[in-house]
Formats: sequence, structure tokens, C-alpha cells
Amino acid sequence: MKDTIKVGVIGCGNISDAYLKAAPQFPVLSIVACADINMDAASAKAETYGIQSLTVDDMLADPEIELILNLTTPQHHVPVGLKILEAGKHAYSEKPLAISVDEATQLTALAKRKNLRVGCAPDTFLGGAHQTARDAVDAGTIGAALAGSCYMMCPGHEAWHPNPDFYYQSGGGPLMDMGPYYITALINMIGSIEAVTGVAKASYAKREIASGPRQAEVFNVDVETHISAILSFTCGAQVTLTTSFDVHKHDHNHIELYGSKGSMIVSDPNHFEGDIQVSKGKGDWETLPQSHLYGDGNYRVIGLADMAQAILDGRPHRASLELSLHVLEAMESILKSAETGRRISLKHQCSRPAALSDQLPFGHL
Repeated sequence: MKDTIKVGVIGCGNISDAYLKAAPQFPVLSIVACADINMDAASAKAETYGIQSLTVDDMLADPEIELILNLTTPQHHVPVGLKILEAGKHAYSEKPLAISVDEATQLTALAKRKNLRVGCAPDTFLGGAHQTARDAVDAGTIGAALAGSCYMMCPGHEAWHPNPDFYYQSGGGPLMDMGPYYITALINMIGSIEAVTGVAKASYAKREIASGPRQAEVFNVDVETHISAILSFTCGAQVTLTTSFDVHKHDHNHIELYGSKGSMIVSDPNHFEGDIQVSKGKGDWETLPQSHLYGDGNYRVIGLADMAQAILDGRPHRASLELSLHVLEAMESILKSAETGRRISLKHQCSRPAALSDQLPFGHL
């Protein structure tokens, strides 16, 4: 019985290292090749990780590669994803799923027609910290979820990224870039979103690159860079969310949940680890013992590994098309709400992804 899936990687930029470094921890993944429009980048990455470098066309034509990890920039997620599906291979991409819901539905239709799977980051909700938080919510530790708050605010990625332009183009901005982590973490804990309202603005028309070979180069900002929203969940909870590239410093927690019996502080959803704190009523904060594995490092490939294992097991994968489409629609609707001043109900719903098993290694998912 087969126990591995052969995987190819398209896109050899900064994020690919996180995936390629973590992959050996998951034997179900056999990453055999990488490709990029820049063959020098592909060759360098292949040499570093001991895999083959291929052209994109050669990778798509390789009959042994069943699953392709799409690490291109957001504007290329769907065009490349469609090529992957047309080639008869399962597709898993970095977030967001697409730059619009209309674009994403092309993936949905083709995947259904070809009977292929689509998965999408983020997978940090599978980390030990966030599975511990979910376990506590499911156990009724804070009672019924009533409300919450989320903050992702920083000065902007041009402070560290050598080529930050795409973060400020269509499909970028703090909501589309970082919102998936927060919204996915919330859905993992309390379920799907019914409707959203939002406000948004761009505080600066231009940005300056602060590091790397393009340091001091100025580029244009084409998207909103400070967005606030209210997420109305189907369970009845109302959660505020603010994402910003315009804030130098703040003192908010990443996520707080407020329940009928107490409150919870949830660690950074961009990471797999972190402390989960709860208070019972007005009591002191208590740190919960971590109940699940994968909370002691960067496992930014676990969603892909779960998808590969799900293909072998014939079960749904957790970082699913339905989940990522729901998250994408929530973000797109927040921005539409900011434009129109209207509350927007979501059309594409999803179920909570299945929880991970308590303290069991990956092969027992």
C-alpha cells in the first residue's frame, strides 16, 4: 500500500525555504522537484535541498508528480493553479486562494470537473497552540463564544522584505496578506462567518524599501493598508478585526475571545506555537498546558502533508478549498463593505476543519 505522495514545488521565493525545511518531518511528502520562471532560482533551491530543478512545463508533464505546491505571488495563484489542475494534478497554494472570489470559482469548477483536490494555506491553525485553544473552546472552558478582538498591525513589510511591491498591489495589503491567519484561526475555534462590515483606507500613497539591494527605492501603494471589520459568526459571536501596515507600535493581543464563562488570549496565528491563556469569570489569567503536538517550531507544510495523507486515506483534508474560499470571501466582502457602507452576508460557507488528535503523531491524523 502506497504511503507517500510525490510533490513538486512551483515558486522558489522566500517562503519556499519554510516549506522545504519542514517537509522531511512528514514522511508522507516526497518533494522531488522545484520550478520557477527564473531557472537560476530553481537551480539554487534544488541544490540546497537535494531535489531536481525543472521548468514549469516539465513539472506539469511529469506523470509521477501527483501534487504541486504553488508558491507563486498572489496574482498568479489561480492562473498557475488552473494549469496544475489541467495537468491532472492536485494543487495546494500559499494564501490567499485567489485575489477575488470570482477568480477562485474557476478553481472550484475545474477541480470538481477533474475530480482533483485543492488546498490552501494557512495551516498554522493545525499547530499545537491553536489546537489547544480549539480543544479548550470545545470543552466549554470559556462557555459560549460571545465576542472577540483581533489585531495584526505593523509598519509594513518593506521594513524587511527585499521585494515588497506585491504586498501593495491587487491581492495584497494587510488584510489579504495576514487576514487569512486570523480569520482561519477563528473559524477553527468557533465556526463559519455569517456576515461582515468593514472600513478601510490607505494612509500613504508611496512606500520606501528599507533593506536589500533596492534599499531607498520608492514604489506606489495600490491597496488599502489599514482595515477594520466586524465579523458576525453563525454561532452568534461578534469579533472585531483590524489589520494594518500603518502602525509603528501597539500593545494589543493577537486574538482574544470572550465567552459566557470567561475569556481566552490566543497566541499569534502566524505561528504554530505560543501560550494560550484563559480566565474563569474575572479570575486571573492561567496558561493552559499544550494539549497537542506541532507547537514547538515552524511546521509550515503540515497542511500540505495533511492533504497528501488525506489523498491516501480517502478523507477530507483540513486546509481545504471550501475553508480558503470562505476566508477569501470574508476578506473580499470586508473591502466591499468599506466601499459601499453596507453589511455583507457571505454566500460560500464551510464547516470547521476536523480537529487534530490529542498528542498523536502525524501518521494518525
